[in-house]
Amino acid sequence: MDMQLLEPTTNDLTSDKSTLYLLGGVAMVVFGAGLILSNPVVRQYMSRLGIGNLAQAAIPDVERYFRLRAM
Repeated sequence: MDMQLLEPTTNDLTSDKSTLYLLGGVAMVVFGAGLILSNPVVRQYMSRLGIGNLAQAAIPDVERYFRLRAM
């Protein structure tokens, strides 16, 4: 095996740094969405739109999918 393959290159380091930035950005988006959805006014608007009813309607389909997948 060639020894150059075992040594880290600058591309590996920049790739790791880019991955860290990407995951950090995703974490900040999820955190921000949680902060927005924790607001009582936003919850009231979401209940008017019926988003919760949509999630409740999808739960039986998800359970059926997991049962079929477990077979």
